[in-house]
Amino acid sequence: MLTDAVISVVIIHRDRPDAVGRTIEAFRHQSVATSIIVVDNGSAPETEAALPSLVGDAELITTGANLGFGPGGNVGLRRWLQQHDTEWVAIAPHDALPDPDTLEVMLRELEGRDHVGLASADVGDHALPVIDPYLGTIDAPPTVDAGFEYSGYPHGTLMLVRRACAEQVGIFDERYFAYCEESELALRADAAGWRCGLIRGAMVRNPGMSASIERVAYLQLRNTLLMLREHFGRRHALFRIGVALVQLPMGMVHAPARGLHWSPRGRLLAIRDHLRKRYGAPPDDVRL
Repeated sequence: MLTDAVISVVIIHRDRPDAVGRTIEAFRHQSVATSIIVVDNGSAPETEAALPSLVGDAELITTGANLGFGPGGNVGLRRWLQQHDTEWVAIAPHDALPDPDTLEVMLRELEGRDHVGLASADVGDHALPVIDPYLGTIDAPPTVDAGFEYSGYPHGTLMLVRRACAEQVGIFDERYFAYCEESELALRADAAGWRCGLIRGAMVRNPGMSASIERVAYLQLRNTLLMLREHFGRRHALFRIGVALVQLPMGMVHAPARGLHWSPRGRLLAIRDHLRKRYGAPPDDVRL
């Protein structure tokens, strides 16, 4: 499909009609022309019925089930690859709010960097996302105050994928469901010779988290273990399990040792399912 758009946008939505309308408008009114695809990930019937009026002239795809962020994103990515002609696609959740010039700033910084296949906007945390082969995704100090810098993986709040990169290395691994799918994609891209970057000053805000703490803790640890085992080896995943098991009793008595998304039960279930090689959607015993 030939369009006048400079960049395509895939927005993954589930049961947030209050937020997705604002996000669509923020991407519709970028300083560069956009072509927007909204993937609805199994919203309630009343929400799904309201979506056509919220998305306006954006393309709406309904999945009928909660596929997860990565698999839902893949629905939009496949549509982009098959029917759009843009070089870049932006991927964002339903509550991401970019500044009016965010995509323009990102594309300008990526000009002439043909080796960069993935990039992300600035979430304002003054950190650089990197991947440690024993710990997984961690933050490092930034290397620049403004403009482009290399990163280990793109923030999922607003990330860009180059067509040639997706065609060579593929899209999200659907075993991840949500969390770590963007870092795993970055590792595959890096192995194929593509680099990843972050554009300081291309701002995006992500007001909140809709999932339960237990579910987030479960997915983050389980998926980290999968990524470490497959990309760095079993010894690396076992080391990360050891770190998690040490953190549990320490966190019970010393709050600073807990880290983000503290849920002992969620982390133990994550280790259980990793050892069972059970991935995809969280099981029913992980609380919503």
